Amino acid sequence: MQDEKALSVRRRQSVCGLLRLFVVKNGFRGILLASACFILWAGLEETVQAQVPSAPEVEVATVVQKDLPVYSEWIGTTEGLVNAKIRAQVTAYLARQAYKEGASVKKGDLLFEIDPRTFKAALDLAEAQLAIAKAKLGKTQLDVKRYRPLAKESAISQQELDDAVQADLAAKAGVQAAEANVEQARLNLSFTRITSPVDGIAGSANAQIGDLVGPSQTGELTMVSTVDPIKVYFPISEQEYMVLIRGVPKSGAMPEAARQKLDLILADGSVYPYKGEFSFAERQVDVKTGTIRLATLFPNPGNVLRPGQFGRVRAIMDVKKGAIMIPQRAVIELQGSYQVAVVNPDNKVNIRSVKTGERVENLWVISSGLQPGERVIVEGIQKVKEGMLVSPKPVQVESNSPSGSSPKPEPKPVPTPTPKKE
Repeated sequence: MQDEKALSVRRRQSVCGLLRLFVVKNGFRGILLASACFILWAGLEETVQAQVPSAPEVEVATVVQKDLPVYSEWIGTTEGLVNAKIRAQVTAYLARQAYKEGASVKKGDLLFEIDPRTFKAALDLAEAQLAIAKAKLGKTQLDVKRYRPLAKESAISQQELDDAVQADLAAKAGVQAAEANVEQARLNLSFTRITSPVDGIAGSANAQIGDLVGPSQTGELTMVSTVDPIKVYFPISEQEYMVLIRGVPKSGAMPEAARQKLDLILADGSVYPYKGEFSFAERQVDVKTGTIRLATLFPNPGNVLRPGQFGRVRAIMDVKKGAIMIPQRAVIELQGSYQVAVVNPDNKVNIRSVKTGERVENLWVISSGLQPGERVIVEGIQKVKEGMLVSPKPVQVESNSPSGSSPKPEPKPVPTPTPKKE
């Protein structure tokens, strides 16, 4: 800018010298012509100077280098830790539904009640038969007690004593059978009260009051799922599985990669506030898909998560040392190639081709083409071209990762296909 001002002063001095010489030679008439020429020349010079564009102002960010965790994500499905299918164990009519659908229940809470009258009558009959069997046993025991001394004195035959002993044994067996019938009848009567076997959330009822229910009449009446903690299943490839188990000791201890805390990204894109832990891996690889299913456990206070939800399980698979990163908006994509506008130390633009890697939130890993400390244009890139002089304005670029959470990897965009020539 100072060079342009000095050049303008020298031009004015040269013009003034020529006009002075012209006035000396032509007198008063030369003064008029010289004044007109000077005014015209000054206006043209100001117009030309006004048309000269100034250096455009652009925002630049410094290329940073740091260790970058490499994340992997898998699609997971939530499932209850325990999913108890509630079925009727005796056949009768459903008399009452004692729980609210979708509500939390405790172990032992009444869910359904079946008409108990038939089973109460069966219990009464079994108890009466037991009383008869016990009375018969008492008689046979008295016979044996009376016949033994008589048989020693030969007052009765040995055959009569043997018959009494056999009758006593049969009476004892009859009592045992009657007691078993009472126990079975009592058990059937207890089955008319269907209770929850676990703590959890009860689902909708699949039978209505008045329906004939039983082991063969209907399927499950409802389901109770334990959801705190909740289980998340997700499949991983054989290659990823080998990475996870690499370095597992012979003792079978869990590998370091599997002991790390896992993130769960919900369907709305938010990160679940509680970390999960690896639980177990399935016994075999699915030969159809080439994947193995893993299970993780996530705390679920308040039963926010429910079985059947989809989410993304995220884990650190590797750490890339000294990764070079720039803001995503600094990258120009053109027919499958990527470029950035670098501002040199003399504030001139250099359009440079780069190779890109992973994207993490609003930052992009650059595999080659940039060096740490260089400046790239992040705002105003549309108005610059190769070799242009710019006025850079430094800006601080931060990752969009929420506080306390790990960065979210994003896939590369699909390159714009090159249009076919007609």
